Formats: sequence, structure tokens, C-alpha cells
Amino acid sequence: MEAILQVDKLTKQYPGFKLDHVSFSVPKGTIMGLIGENGAGKSTTIHAILDLINKDDGVVTFWGQELSSNPQNIKEDIGVVFDGINFYETLTPAKIENISMKAYKQWDKQIFSSYLKRFQLPSDKEVKTFSRGMKMKLSIAVALSHKPKLLILDEATSGLDPVMRDDILDVFLDFVQDENHAILMSSHITKDLEKIADYITFIHKGKVLFSKPKDELLYHYGIIRCGEAVFHQIDKSAILSYRKRDYQWDVLVADKENARHLYQNTVIDDASIDDIILLYVKGEQVK
Repeated sequence: MEAILQVDKLTKQYPGFKLDHVSFSVPKGTIMGLIGENGAGKSTTIHAILDLINKDDGVVTFWGQELSSNPQNIKEDIGVVFDGINFYETLTPAKIENISMKAYKQWDKQIFSSYLKRFQLPSDKEVKTFSRGMKMKLSIAVALSHKPKLLILDEATSGLDPVMRDDILDVFLDFVQDENHAILMSSHITKDLEKIADYITFIHKGKVLFSKPKDELLYHYGIIRCGEAVFHQIDKSAILSYRKRDYQWDVLVADKENARHLYQNTVIDDASIDDIILLYVKGEQVK
């Protein structure tokens, strides 16, 4: 599948932290979920992708071009929402629109108006009077109103109540129905990603542990719940990660059906994205 965004060996060194040769791609018509614990490197990755920080190594291309090769035109086609408001608190949505119309050639007043109405945002109230959720909805409305082809979202559903989050997720799903569009979405709310993502990239301590189709994770990964005797019988090459809790071992495997065939008297549960993150972060790998 043709990639809208291609990240290849992206590297950035800070004192005490290294984003280490991060690679993944976001195909057209898809949503890529970017996951990992706090401090894993998700926001650093997004900032480096957007040239907001200087990368030490690696190549990032949008539609086959580096951002520096044609920044004005490429930025027209990228909508960005960060975890936090990026507008002056004394501005109103109407004033933000006046500024945005000058910044984006593709700005569409009708689209912006429709999102203000849908999100129940007053056009004449100052941003400082908005709740956190309202500010996030405003950021999403602005990002969508210059008709981007790629959305890059850093915790974009943070601060929204469950009903509004569900509505926003529907907006994102509608956006990628045009198969020339795509989304890169960092989120701590893995249930949101389970609902809408096509692919999941997991960053841990600055490294990509995997970048896989979401369905492969949810339909094939599993957790063996067993005692010590069964744990020592498990083929160590099949163990992705494991964690000992009192007298029980939780063992993450990539093929739960094969595990159910091999260990028929053992409990083998489905694995959620949260389960997978927890076992990789809190668990151990076989030496």
C-alpha cells in the first residue's frame, strides 16, 4: 500500500534518552495508532516528524518528499492537533478563523462553521473561557478546516467525555473514508485505538517494539495464565514477554490458538492492547 508518511530510522539523542532508529509507515486510507508509556518517545517522534526539533539521523517523507523540500505546500496538507491549546487565550474562534484563512490557502469557512456547530463551540467567546475539552474540539475543528490529507494527532481525545470522544472518533473514521487521507494518532486511551486504528506502532524506551495491523494483535495475541510447571514447558521462542505474579505466570504469545492446542488444560485469554503494553513494559523477555 502506498504510504502517505514514511519514517525511516528516525534518531534523536537527549541526555538520558535516545529516540533510536524509529521506523514505520502510514498507508493511504488508514489510521496508525502510536502507543507507549509516558516518556517512551511518542511526542518526540511526532515533533521530529514535523521538523519541530532537529533529528540526528533518519529520513521522514510525506508523499515521497521530505518536509524541507517543499514546506509550504506540504504543510497545507497536514492537520496537526497537540495535547494542549496552541492559541492565545484572548482569541475567539472567529478571530482564529481570520488568522487561519491567511495561513492556509485551502481554508474552508463552511467546514469550520459546521464543526463549531457540531462541537457546540461559540464563535464569539474567548478561548480562556473554554473547558479543556472545548479547547481540544476547537483544535480539531481548525485542523480539519484547511482540508488536510494527513492528520497528526497527539492525545487529541484527551480531556473529552466518552460521548464526545465517540463523536470525534466517528469524525476521524469519516476522514479516512477518502482513501487519499490518513491519520497518525498518539493516544493513551487504547480503547479509542481498538475502535478505529488499522495499525499499531508501539514505542518503548525510544525504540519501536512492533508496528503491526491492529487485528493481528487483537485476534492472534494471547496471554497464557499458568503455574511454574507449565511455564517451564512453554517453548521459549514463542514467549514475547512474561510476568510472574505470586504463584501465577502471565505469558504473552503471538499465536493464542496454537497455545490453546498445545496447553489444553491451561487458561489462555485474549490480549487487549493495554494487556500487551503492560506485559512488555512490566514484564521480562526470555534471555
